[in-house]
Amino acid sequence: MLPAGVDSSIALREAYSHDWTEDLRFLPDAVARPTSVEELQGILAYAYGHGIPIIPAGGRTGLSGGMLPVCGGWVVSLERLNQILHIDTANLQAIVQAGVLTQTLQEAVEAVGLFYPPDPSSRGSCTIGGNIAHNAGGVRAVKYGTTREYVLGLEAFLPDGRPLRTGSRTLKNSTAYNLTQLLVGSEGTLAVIHTATLKLLPKPRHVRTLLLGFPDARSAIAAVVDILQSGILPTAIEFMEQEAVRFGEAYLGERLYPGADELGGLLLIEVDGNHPEALEAECAQMEEVAFQAGAQKSWYAQSAAEREQLWRLRRCLGIAVKSSGPYKEEDTVVPRTALPELLDKVKALGRQYGFRSVCYGHVGDGNLHVNILRENLPADVWEKDIPKAVEELFRFVVARGGALSGEHGIGWVQRRYMPIQFSPDELELMRALKRVFDPKGLLNPGKIFP
Repeated sequence: MLPAGVDSSIALREAYSHDWTEDLRFLPDAVARPTSVEELQGILAYAYGHGIPIIPAGGRTGLSGGMLPVCGGWVVSLERLNQILHIDTANLQAIVQAGVLTQTLQEAVEAVGLFYPPDPSSRGSCTIGGNIAHNAGGVRAVKYGTTREYVLGLEAFLPDGRPLRTGSRTLKNSTAYNLTQLLVGSEGTLAVIHTATLKLLPKPRHVRTLLLGFPDARSAIAAVVDILQSGILPTAIEFMEQEAVRFGEAYLGERLYPGADELGGLLLIEVDGNHPEALEAECAQMEEVAFQAGAQKSWYAQSAAEREQLWRLRRCLGIAVKSSGPYKEEDTVVPRTALPELLDKVKALGRQYGFRSVCYGHVGDGNLHVNILRENLPADVWEKDIPKAVEELFRFVVARGGALSGEHGIGWVQRRYMPIQFSPDELELMRALKRVFDPKGLLNPGKIFP
């Protein structure tokens, strides 16, 4: 008899056969949605004893195919383990289950004057467990860092159901190997995380948002270094090229930035703090620096409604591009000074291989999302030539001191490129760690490794 919570109906299997990665689908043999930690443990122990692959799933908003059941097996969704167990206002911590939506946690802690900074664009549908599995970043990473900086401890199960506790509830911990940070970003290949202890911050009282328009995309990206060298550390610096703005406006069915049609690139910048006059001075200073760097237009938001108006387009870009048809999103990240070169390389590869690209991203931390559109490309070009272009792009990125992924992870679609960044010895060391945690290779198989 199957454990409680396991369902093999075709409708459910089809629903969990995909995430947000391109148009890829792989049908699992069953789907498990445990309602308790004990039920989760029983499912894992049964599957391990019967040699069934287990694929952990969160909100299924991933863009690297991290939860795709490429080897069949059971998708184990943590969506019903969705309780905020404790918000500790004295120690600035929260204990939450893996299925809690990121936005739900943000709103709960903000209601008591606290702040959980990681802010992925899919915050309304992605989960804390998924964020931890992929070390999610988001728009505030330039100032506050990624998910990794906020994970103090984890409770998880090894593939066979044995419990694993890592870290502690202290802000300092120099006790032996840091298993917590080994699990962060491990993409569900080492253990199944069910509970996390997270660090919180006091909530900044005020926010100001500034949108700057540049004549071309390259000058917009190049201005990022000038702005940061001015001595101001913004909460967010987001880039949108003109093509991205067109996609966003078409998706929303409205024009949000009057006068932006003649501009080639936009920077959306936000600052936060407790003194509004200081924030206004910082915005004025950044505006001055930007105009010296070539900016031609600016929009300034003070109220929450005005801020939301500026952010609406940026937050919809991922789904706007996805809704336009088949595409590949490459999550490139380089040192900030290499961003103009990276953008040039993307456009040169487009001319060479015949594809159109839409670029935007978190340029304050060097993260540029490169969306390659299929449009009318023949199947053989899409399947054979475009991967060659992506490989050339990643070789360029790594040669400039960058990495294969800034926040989306490696998952299924990027694993072929791992040898570009890692030597055979380095890859074997990672595989050896995988074998220690998962000797049967049943936990999220087919991911990360080429």
